[in-house]
Parts: sequence; C-alpha cells; structure tokens
Amino acid sequence: MNKYLFSFWNAIPAEDAFANLSPEDIQAEIQKWNNWIGGIAAQGKMIATEALYPTGKTVSGSNHVITDGPFTEGKEIIGGFMLLTADSIDEAVELSKGCPIYESEGRVEVRQIQSFA
Repeated sequence: MNKYLFSFWNAIPAEDAFANLSPEDIQAEIQKWNNWIGGIAAQGKMIATEALYPTGKTVSGSNHVITDGPFTEGKEIIGGFMLLTADSIDEAVELSKGCPIYESEGRVEVRQIQSFA
C-alpha cells in the first residue's frame, strides 16, 4: 500500500463561494465533504485530512525572505489536503473523483508520497 496526498485547489476562495449561501446551504456543503471523507475513512484508507486558512507566510531562498501569502485574490488557492493510502495512483485518482470540490470547478492534485526509508 502506498501513501498519496490530495491537494485541494479552489478555483473560488471558500469565503467567496460561501458568501451568498444560507447557513443551511453551508451546512449542506460541509456535509458533502463529510460524506466523501467518511467514505474513504470507512475503507480504512484515510490517514489525515485538514482544511487550511486562506492566508499565511511564504519563506523563500537561502536568505529566508518572508512575505505574506498566499493571497485569496489569486486565481487558485490550496484549501486543504488529505493523506491516504491506496494500492496505486489509479486507485487514488478514482478515490478523488467523489470530491465535492469538482462541483465548483476546483481540482484535486494527486501525488504519491516518496519513501526514503
């Protein structure tokens, strides 16, 4: 079994996507995510998953230059991640296809974790 990382890329920042939704609609969106994540967890494949705040800091180069960012004004922003196990990248891709992010034209980047042990 290999480990994979799903990176969830939002085409629309979450705060903009939820701006015009009622509290009930927001809860319905959250429930879609909980159902999809729960399905993967029920298969014993999920290791961890977390949402990310839309802002942070970027540290760059050998001088460790610190800048604000990423910025939600950007075209895409990573909104969270999931670490899971799968037999192959093809299986991981199939598991990603149920993600609710696709409904808002977002994307899931699927990457295998490289083991150095």
